[in-house]
Amino acid sequence: MSSTSGRGQIRRIEGEADGEGLRLGIAVASWNQSITDPMLDGALRRCNELGVSDITIMKVPGALELPIAAQALAEAGMDAVIAIGVVVKGETDHYEIVVRESTSGISRVALDTGTPVANAILAVHDYSLAVERSGENDANKGVEAADAAVLIGTALRQLRGS
Repeated sequence: MSSTSGRGQIRRIEGEADGEGLRLGIAVASWNQSITDPMLDGALRRCNELGVSDITIMKVPGALELPIAAQALAEAGMDAVIAIGVVVKGETDHYEIVVRESTSGISRVALDTGTPVANAILAVHDYSLAVERSGENDANKGVEAADAAVLIGTALRQLRGS
């Protein structure tokens, strides 16, 4: 939407909940599959509701592999990518390392490629918290990530005029 002010033109861009024509990639970790599978199901269900029909799913071993998968999907021409993973806190510093590196990696992919990457990497202190965030409801973080991916994907499509 464009309008004019006393000094010039103002263009307002806002994503739409209509994913028709979007190419969406989903990178999903197999580690903690009992959580990531329902998150993937939630993302796919929401994509269907939003009209996204061109989806590529790439399975990877764990959260640390999500950035390279997201990058490959972005470079393959996806309009937006969703990264789905789960990291549950344990007794060692491994939790902090995996959470920090996986999330900073997907952020870097988004900035380096210009393709948005919606973060659905759960970082929880207790497995039950992950279960709550992967249920068959709107609290499912896969659903939230699909919403974010479609909104930013459609906003960028408007900006880029495609």
